[in-house]
Order: sequence, then structure tokens, then C-alpha cells
Amino acid sequence: MASGQGVKYAVDLVMCIDATGSMGHLIEEVKSAALKFYDKLEAKMEVKKKKIDQLRAKVIVFRDYWADSADMAMVCSEFFNLRSQSSDFANFVSRIVADGGGDEPENGLEALALALKSNWENGDFSKQRYVVVVYTDASAHSLEKGPKPSHYPDTIPKTLDDLTDYWTEMSTPAKRLLLFAPDASPWTMIAQSWDNTIHFPSKAGEGLEELEMDEILDVVANSI
Repeated sequence: MASGQGVKYAVDLVMCIDATGSMGHLIEEVKSAALKFYDKLEAKMEVKKKKIDQLRAKVIVFRDYWADSADMAMVCSEFFNLRSQSSDFANFVSRIVADGGGDEPENGLEALALALKSNWENGDFSKQRYVVVVYTDASAHSLEKGPKPSHYPDTIPKTLDDLTDYWTEMSTPAKRLLLFAPDASPWTMIAQSWDNTIHFPSKAGEGLEELEMDEILDVVANSI
């Protein structure tokens, strides 16, 4: 199976996973979807007679800085090369448990900010694709909310406008954002105003009725 016309593709996937207590009924499904992603994408690309030369995945597990300790509020993995580090990726994902978070909202925007500032692949590839997926059943704290807990990172953007600038600065042909999130603040606004963004809304507080892994696969495969 050869890449079309010798083009070499690198795909980076960052999954931001809400692991608060209310996600308990969904977290195993999210984990299962993450672990199956590589094989399913390879199969879809095989059908298209195309090849992804490098596929990396990173996971950001988020909860709530106002309700959780520093080691629980935000847990970020490195990028795993899914061809050579699949077991390391699986080990990280398998340890995710739904716990903490208090009442909504949660720190989804902070997780998104960390995702957008990832160490994206920019090496010797003809084309790169940067895909960010957010899984949450909750609204998100405003970035302007204060006072901040002592363990709140000082590298997080101060406003939603600042976060929007992060997105705007990324290469438009390369970037994709998929929101499996409630029709609630700030997700609806982001879906309406950020380019290359797809929103699969759920009801706030009730979780996601269904996780459509095929939607994510299609977004990646159809951009190659």
C-alpha cells in the first residue's frame, strides 16, 4: 500500500478526556475507543489505498483545579508513536479512572489549551494533520475565573480570546477539532466560531449518548 504520489503523511492525535466522576458510565467506552483507534484507522486507510507514515497519539486527562489536587486535575502523556509504542499508550490509557471533579463545570478549556500547544510533528513529512478530540459531559470553567488555586498552571491562556488565538495560529489545512461535548458554554460558541471544528452535542450533565469513533476516523481519513 503506497501513499498517493509519494506524499508522506504524519498524523498527530490528542485526546482530551474528562475523567471526573460523572464520566464513570462512559470512561470505559472512551478508553476502548482510544485503544482501537490505530487499528481502525489503518483499516480505513487500507480501503482508501493510502498510508499514514507516522501516527502519534497523546492523552490529556482533565478534571477540576478547583476541586482536585494537582496530580489529579490535569494528567498529560507524551506523544506515543502508535506503531512502536502501542503498549506504552495502552498502559497509560488503561490507568484512567473516573473520579473527582466535584460539580460541573470542569477544566476542559485548560485541557484544550494544553492540547493546542502540543509538540506537533513538523519534521520531514509532506503533510501533517493535527487532530484534537475533546470528550466531556460538562460545561467548562471560564478561563477568566478567579481566584486561581495555588496549583493552577501559569502557562494557561488568561481569556477565551487568547485561547482562540492559539487555534488561529495553527495551520488551517492541518488542524481539526472534534467536540463530543454538551450544547453548553463554551463548547457551542467554539463550534460556531472556530474553523475546522465539528461538534457532536450531548445534554449537559447527562453525558454522551453515543461515542461515534467512525466520525473521528472519517475526519482523519478524509483529510488525507
